[in-house]
Amino acid sequence: MKKNYKKASLFLLVALMFFSINGNAQLDLPRGSQKAKVSQRIGITDISITYSRPAVKGREIWGKLVPYGMNNLGFGTAKESPWRAGANENTIIKFTDDVKIEGQPLSAGKYGLHMILHDDKNATVIFSKNYEAWGSYFYEPNEDALRVDVNTKEIPHVEELTYLFTEVGANSTMASLNWEKKQIPFKIEVDVSDIVLADIRHKLQNTPGFNRQTWEQAANYSFNNGGDLDEALGWINATIEGMFFSQKTFNNLSTKARILTKQGKTSEADAVMDEALGLATVLEVHGYGRQLIARGEKEKAMEVFKMNAKNNKGQWPVDYGLARAYSAMGNYKTALKHLKIAANRAPDQINKDAIASNLTKLEKGEDIN
Repeated sequence: MKKNYKKASLFLLVALMFFSINGNAQLDLPRGSQKAKVSQRIGITDISITYSRPAVKGREIWGKLVPYGMNNLGFGTAKESPWRAGANENTIIKFTDDVKIEGQPLSAGKYGLHMILHDDKNATVIFSKNYEAWGSYFYEPNEDALRVDVNTKEIPHVEELTYLFTEVGANSTMASLNWEKKQIPFKIEVDVSDIVLADIRHKLQNTPGFNRQTWEQAANYSFNNGGDLDEALGWINATIEGMFFSQKTFNNLSTKARILTKQGKTSEADAVMDEALGLATVLEVHGYGRQLIARGEKEKAMEVFKMNAKNNKGQWPVDYGLARAYSAMGNYKTALKHLKIAANRAPDQINKDAIASNLTKLEKGEDIN
């Protein structure tokens, strides 16, 4: 539906606009529609929306102040314009990495954000490559980077137009325009793992790459987030030998063992893990034993906790570990005996409280793992 404004209103609008521009060009003065910016990070991708906030002020908004459909605004080069999705200059949305909007790909960059209200329930969100124009007066369809159709929602009254990021997850968020009693939402998805791994590859070639811990973090992230296992193995191998910073530690050897296990190289992984345990502290061995219990490898966990007790006699975590191992095997009586020893050796109140809670569980015949 098209709307043409009366000539008198048009001339008044243009005159007022130019008067404002000429009169205030050199001054930074308050606006009726305050400027705002909202941002959200998903993974390492930053998303921001910069806009101006008109108020309802008792006016009829949808279908009136913001007309439905494309409209002739009576100024600029556009014959038909969408709504500027705010006030004053272009509303600008920026992505530091490639994203998907409602499942459709959109490249990293800045975009002019426009909207077409079709009726009370449907809208089209437009991402224009032209983000420097004033409002929608110079809108050109051939500059669209993407259009997506969305359903609007009815919400409680919002006086000043507000953009929000909600339903924030590990890989996505919902962005929405909220004004009067209408919400116009659109989903933004980010391929976090691919973006982070690309960033890691870049950083390993620069200053962060001159540090062993950076390569260890890279390998661990890749392993835990669906990265290429051969690449992760190469990164962790670099921390173990061949580089000026290389040094065998429990952490990098145990990471290598996990990667090899995931690759199906079990015997090689076991050999690397045996070497890692030879370098481990009492707490590192204890932590590995707990990982084994979590994976359901109770017998192997028992072997590890017994080895820790043999190599670190008298240190407080060893009996705590044995208590967990026996509890996992269902031998609560023996587990209780070792846990009482651990209770007397616990070095701080936090561990004393944790042990006291587990003592209660064992006395009730409950597993403490």
